[in-house]
Amino acid sequence: MELSFLVLLLLITTPVVVSQQDFLSIDCGVEANFSGNTDKSTGIVYVSDEPYTDAGDNRRIAPDREGRLEPRFQTLRSFPSGERNCYALPTVAGTKYLARAEFAYGNYDGKNSSSLEFDLHLGPNRWETFQLGPGEASSSDYYRREAIFVAWAGWAPLCFVNTGGGTPFVNVVELRPLGAGLYPQVAPGLIISRYWRQDMGANVPTWYPADPYGRYWWNGYAAGNPRWVDELTTQPIAPDDIFAVPSIVLQTAVAAAGNATALTATTWQDDTAKLRFMVLLHFADFQNTQFRQFDIYLDENRLVPVRKSYSPSYLRSSSVSVESYRATDGKYSITLVPTNTSVLPPIINGLEIYVRVPYENPVTLPQDFDAIMAIKIEYGVKKNWMGDPCFPSKYAWDGVKCSNASGNTSRITSLDLSNSYLRGPISKNFTLLTALENLDLSYNNLSGSIPDSLPSLPSLRVLNVSGNLLSSDSTCKNYTGSLIFRYDHHGSKCNTSSRSPPRNKAAIVAISVVVPVLVVLLVLVAYFVWREKRKANVQPLSTHWSTRDPQPHNHAGVIQSHGDNLKKTENRRFTYKELAKFTNNFKKFIGRGGFGSVYYGHLEDNTEVAVKMRSESSSCGLDEFLAEVQSLTKVHHRNLVTLIGYCWEKDHLALVYEHMSQGSLFDHLRGTTSLEG
Repeated sequence: MELSFLVLLLLITTPVVVSQQDFLSIDCGVEANFSGNTDKSTGIVYVSDEPYTDAGDNRRIAPDREGRLEPRFQTLRSFPSGERNCYALPTVAGTKYLARAEFAYGNYDGKNSSSLEFDLHLGPNRWETFQLGPGEASSSDYYRREAIFVAWAGWAPLCFVNTGGGTPFVNVVELRPLGAGLYPQVAPGLIISRYWRQDMGANVPTWYPADPYGRYWWNGYAAGNPRWVDELTTQPIAPDDIFAVPSIVLQTAVAAAGNATALTATTWQDDTAKLRFMVLLHFADFQNTQFRQFDIYLDENRLVPVRKSYSPSYLRSSSVSVESYRATDGKYSITLVPTNTSVLPPIINGLEIYVRVPYENPVTLPQDFDAIMAIKIEYGVKKNWMGDPCFPSKYAWDGVKCSNASGNTSRITSLDLSNSYLRGPISKNFTLLTALENLDLSYNNLSGSIPDSLPSLPSLRVLNVSGNLLSSDSTCKNYTGSLIFRYDHHGSKCNTSSRSPPRNKAAIVAISVVVPVLVVLLVLVAYFVWREKRKANVQPLSTHWSTRDPQPHNHAGVIQSHGDNLKKTENRRFTYKELAKFTNNFKKFIGRGGFGSVYYGHLEDNTEVAVKMRSESSSCGLDEFLAEVQSLTKVHHRNLVTLIGYCWEKDHLALVYEHMSQGSLFDHLRGTTSLEG
């Protein structure tokens, strides 16, 4: 046997008491407009479970079972779909809570199931397996499961996991805050699951309002046990502030039937591997005229507290705590044995036995969990967004990826909410996910602007907001650093893809000034070269030729000169019919210049081109058109667009350029809608 223990001798104090206003009491399976069901014996008001879960079906137990159960057990929520289904219970991080789930099968499904089995989880960690055997499943009884834990975030997921033993269900869910000092053994990272709790010497159970924390104390009295004798007092015994055992529990006790007889408080058997129990024994003596002293044995092992043997205090609460107890053979017993000097037999007022449930999986960092829960609520996200977002990994939320962090926590590093029917502005709660590396919000109905702090998240590498209705003032911003920003503009002017500007501002200024100057100089040089050649080949003309008569007889020499020069170039001469084919009948208009309109097209080899057609309103004639062709065939620079060919046919003059799919020089200098730095 392995055990560790702590003896607590406690002075009478006034514990912190919670009120029913702090309780969450849920009647599962009733409609959202349910006005509330008040328990007649406690005054506790039970509310609908609709605000706390997205899953499951509302059901009702069989009519022939209803009369035997209280109203809150007559309805239930079953979970026929999905492997894990959860309630999200609102909590305060760092506060200790008692969570309770209550079950009454009541043949609600008409299957008369002989047995049922499924798991209960608190957050990402298994709490216990709920089982109903043949006799239990067919009865009209109800069953409770309780756990004490420390809330790690603003929500505590209570989950029901289908393990193949039948459809999970639940009738009642309750959450009770406990005082900060209660159950000091319970710290973050540990759940204790109630195995047994008993009010020794009582003939009826005790719970709220006698126990202000809503704990349920089963009665254990001497009737039917010839080795016990009941004892009680009407003297007040104030509860302590460590376990806050109610006075009514401390006012009853059982003692051994004879002075020399040992008192076996309880026995049980559980051979579950690695199971460890926490045992709490509560004492208070009702008399102070005779000596009472005894030793405490777990199995055959005697506890050795600070004092070698134990004597309860008169009208004062005291407790013995065994924090970790495991019997290697699976057989457990707690026995009180009187010492040789004891005049009175051993006595015990109450006991609590819990199973220690250490966390097997990390919990999502509270900041991340609260942020993504706020996002879920704000946008009404359904999917499988229940329970802990990251663990167990087989139940991780769709679109959520996580990584382990320090302190047995996990961080959300990637979030894909594309095509999720999100509406409204981009929530500022996204900015609270400070470990995000990838955020995909594409193809929703998001509007407004991007929160300023979102692109500045320290780990964010990719932000995709394509396919939304966002304002251009935020989507056309330049985002520096290594962020890849993706934005589909739906026709807005920032419609290019570029890398973000360098971080060196001096380099930005230099490029912005020098490159345009070089381009202007190159154009001027080309112009002067063209003008000198023109002077040598063309006489001054007083008027422009009409495009409706591109080859007038009195300018045959000029036309011939330009035509000869064009034939010597490598540029292709297109027919108007070819251009109409390549541009799909000039369907996609992409710009306008002084010469005319520009259209987008594809050549036979899928080369993207921009076709500039001379308009009738243009002031440029044939001479100028041919001169521009000649100039562009001779000037080559990496910052100037390449001329692929031209069209010179009757009424149609056109220039065919390489299409700049990455935007203009200005776009390259300033950055646009797809930024990667």
